[in-house]
Amino acid sequence: MDIDRYLVAHQASWDRLEELTARARRGIRRLDPDELDELVARYQRTSTHLSYVRTNFDSPALTIRLTRIVAAARGVIYGKRARTVRAVGEFFTTTFPAAVWDARRFVVASFLLTFLPALAMGAWIANSDAALEATAPAALREAYVNEDFESYYSSAPAGQFATEVTVNNIQVSILAFAAGILLCVGAAYVLVLNGANVGVAAGLFVAAGEQPKFWGLILPHGLLELTAVVIAGAAGLRLGWAIIAPGDRRRTAALADAGRRSVVIIMGLVAAFVTAGLIEGFVTGSALPTWARVGLGASVELAFVSYLVVQGRAAAARGITGVLGEVPRGWDDERGWDDERGWDDAPTDGDGPTEGDGGGTAGPQSRPVALTAR
Repeated sequence: MDIDRYLVAHQASWDRLEELTARARRGIRRLDPDELDELVARYQRTSTHLSYVRTNFDSPALTIRLTRIVAAARGVIYGKRARTVRAVGEFFTTTFPAAVWDARRFVVASFLLTFLPALAMGAWIANSDAALEATAPAALREAYVNEDFESYYSSAPAGQFATEVTVNNIQVSILAFAAGILLCVGAAYVLVLNGANVGVAAGLFVAAGEQPKFWGLILPHGLLELTAVVIAGAAGLRLGWAIIAPGDRRRTAALADAGRRSVVIIMGLVAAFVTAGLIEGFVTGSALPTWARVGLGASVELAFVSYLVVQGRAAAARGITGVLGEVPRGWDDERGWDDERGWDDAPTDGDGPTEGDGGGTAGPQSRPVALTAR
């Protein structure tokens, strides 16, 4: 069955599910018992359609539409579950890493936009007397390397300092994200500027022969902090690229799709920035030996990157791309994940799920608690 025939065969069912979901959102009592059963049945059936479309059709627009329909219906049917601590856990174990993994090409681009300027600027200042002189007078450079850079990390009580740097870093990440809509140029500018500033600081310390001091102060918090900034920049680049190259969709649809995943990334990064801020406030300027401070920062960074890669790849294997409320391939809220059967236990006509009675999932279609316990 080609996509046009598939649309003709199932469009009415999807429209009906949207209608029932919209009425249920205004009040579940607007649906009579038969309509409640119909809502559940059509939700299960449309979830099957979504799985089939993902597997058999190369149509991002249709996949996005069905994902939205299924997510909206799922929110109504399992509304009480979605408001539990479990939903928060699912966000950090699945949705957030999936969104980062889905944007991994933009993460690589963001990394290069940050660290190539940092490397170039640092090498230039460290090896060019003219560049070094252009940064600041000798007395100011000496004060910066010997006192100012280190004293900055103890310039306020640890708790206050951690809060201030966390807020600042979140603002930078939001700026990098929002500026991406300017055809990627805004996000690229923020990333290059941040990288260049890091390179200037590194170059000054290298020129003064104080490299160990610089790395001992920047690495404890900077590894995680810069990683989070790079990922935030990737979210912004994705927004801009959706406008530049929308594919087979209208630019507004492509931008909305990229925006949903990018917002998830920014939400998830708040935890990373809070952690980096705590390290910067309580560890970087502490009396701990350098090896302990750097070791702690490296351990946190390794854990964060490993978490994103492992959880992101696992989520991608289930068909999750990082949209809030997204239903994975093979997932049934009543049965859970079934690697072998997935959603394939619906009757088919050889061309995908049918609209036959009870089509969607096997087993009884009991009404979920969220629709009955009022």
